[in-house]
Amino acid sequence: MTDKPFLYVVVCAAGVAEGVSKLITAAQERDWEVGVLATPTAMNGFFDAAAVETQTGRPIRSAWRRPGDPRPFPAPDAVVVAPATFNTVNKWAAGIADTLAVGTLCEACGLGVPIAVLPCVSGALAAHSAYQDAVARLRGMGVRFGDPYAGEAEGDGGRREFGWERALDLLPGG
Repeated sequence: MTDKPFLYVVVCAAGVAEGVSKLITAAQERDWEVGVLATPTAMNGFFDAAAVETQTGRPIRSAWRRPGDPRPFPAPDAVVVAPATFNTVNKWAAGIADTLAVGTLCEACGLGVPIAVLPCVSGALAAHSAYQDAVARLRGMGVRFGDPYAGEAEGDGGRREFGWERALDLLPGG
């Protein structure tokens, strides 16, 4: 048992998800206990699940628990969604809780849990009116968004770093 605040990290299926350990490290350095939830697609090789389980000391959650099974994580004090994909943001804003990750996000909003989001969405998808409406709706519910990350090459041909730690700065007291 710990008296540290508990952070849920929701990981979606984007190429940058492989770096989620950077967010976990930053959260642990800020004295958070961390539990990871992942979309089913993200569990298909988008990050090193075994390494994340070792780092957090907890299993990754990606499927609903059965009735009567104990809750594997305590209730969250805050949630970070990183990387947040077009699909997850749109489903979440529409209340389509068809995965544990999105269902948890819907519930966290209803409970007033602070939520920070680092989107990883291409410019073309970010321009889609459904996405823009979804972001506006979630912001209206108190969800805090970081700058979007599209992963496109910069002028020198390299890609800018996905700013994992920025998510923690978006949380109250961050």
